[in-house]
Amino acid sequence: MAKPPPEINLTTSSEVADDAVPAHIFRLVVEQAALAISITDEQSNILYANPAFLRTTGYSKTEILGQNQSLLSYRVTPTLVYETMWAQIKRQRPWNGLLVNKRQDGSRYLADLTISPVVNEDGNTTHYLGMHRDVTEVHRLERQVQNQKSLIESVVDAAQVAIVLLDENERVLLDNQEYKKLIGDLGKEPAVQLLDSIRAQMGHAFEQAQNRHHNIAAREVCVELPKRAARWFSCAISWFEEQDVGADAFYEPQQKHYLLLTIADISELKRQQEALRINSLRALLSEQERIQGLRETLAGAVYQLEGPLNTLAAVTYMLERRLSTTPSSPLLTRSVWGEISATALETAIQKSREALETLRACIPNHIAEVSQPVNLNEILSDVLKLSTASLLAANIVVDWQPDVNSGETPGQPVQLSNLFKQLIANAVEAFYEQRSSHRELRILCVTRPDCIEVFIEDSGSGIADELRFKVFEPFFTTKGAEQQHLGLGLAMAQDVVTRHGGTIDIDPDYRNGCRVRVQLPRIAGGKHVS
Repeated sequence: MAKPPPEINLTTSSEVADDAVPAHIFRLVVEQAALAISITDEQSNILYANPAFLRTTGYSKTEILGQNQSLLSYRVTPTLVYETMWAQIKRQRPWNGLLVNKRQDGSRYLADLTISPVVNEDGNTTHYLGMHRDVTEVHRLERQVQNQKSLIESVVDAAQVAIVLLDENERVLLDNQEYKKLIGDLGKEPAVQLLDSIRAQMGHAFEQAQNRHHNIAAREVCVELPKRAARWFSCAISWFEEQDVGADAFYEPQQKHYLLLTIADISELKRQQEALRINSLRALLSEQERIQGLRETLAGAVYQLEGPLNTLAAVTYMLERRLSTTPSSPLLTRSVWGEISATALETAIQKSREALETLRACIPNHIAEVSQPVNLNEILSDVLKLSTASLLAANIVVDWQPDVNSGETPGQPVQLSNLFKQLIANAVEAFYEQRSSHRELRILCVTRPDCIEVFIEDSGSGIADELRFKVFEPFFTTKGAEQQHLGLGLAMAQDVVTRHGGTIDIDPDYRNGCRVRVQLPRIAGGKHVS
């Protein structure tokens, strides 16, 4: 058994004289300290170990005293750490670091060790004071937090949506790779721009959600870009709070609030939806145009047949009246033939009227469509999209000036779309009659106090003054039968305008082509203005 080391006096006479605390109190403090404390000689042989040291290492006092401190060392601690430690304490400077130590039972623990050289009055190092604590659990928790943080950052960076974390002042604290791509596409801090758009959409509801920390489900936001197609994003907002880790907040907890914004690019989806909507609208308008054309054709045919039929009816009436007023005469045979002729005419007229009624019954009814507030800017925008191919084919420059007030009219969207589609189609056809290279189509929408006006101007050949009203008649066309034009376009347009309580006319003072003006009633303050 190793001989117990002599008792070490930790205080000098001058310190005892200057300090009112007795020397044995110092020993009691060291013995009862929760920190593992050991004292070694210059060769690092252990001369003293307090109870906390014994509990931490698992050794008894008889097993550890006289042993070298290296007994606790474990091979995974790099040699450079020990070299640095000895270089520091040899210069009589304290050293602090982490070592992997081995307990008496072979288990390992992480020691947070501080070694301080003990220097005598001559300036020579006589002993080393070692103090350490087991920080294995603290290290485990720190590594666990780091691992979770790395895992979260990896997941966030791998996400296919942009994710950004902002503080209470909406300064970006954390973002992922997708968000960095958005910065390159949209400019500096797109999160602020998107949040402003969401605020504008939601109004006071956004402030309520923010004050109550209620999450906001996906909101669609459109970002207009100069000389590029607009981008659409689906944005979701979550608020959460974090406890302040500062010392001041230990007894008085304080929270920091953060905003998590997730941004999904739905531009392609919106383009597909828009293409599907436009194609559906094109098919619907085409079908309605076909039915409307059939209606106008049959109605025009009935109108055209009624004229001669009415003439025959008038002749029959005159013939019957003449026969009734003619006195009996030897020419009985002629009278009989007259009555037979009148009877035959009456029969022909009756059959003709039955045929006309049958023809009227074949006329399709108007397609049922619910009347609703209609934004003419949106209608005209859709019609221009539908007409893009024909406009490009005719090399026409379009000057589209939407209504800045976004006025609404009570109406049927499909019917109104067909109305303006017919007018734009007429304008395109007008350019083909003109050989000029200057082809410009100007569409202007303006809200008036009592109505909404839409002007469609083209730089085509124009319409003669004497034909300004005649062009709205069914079956009248200035293009000629050889071009297979039925002359129903403007007639159908006028029918739609009339059913919407509006007017349509051609400006006689416009000399640079043709200007068609459509006036429709507007909705002001939720009421229909007529």
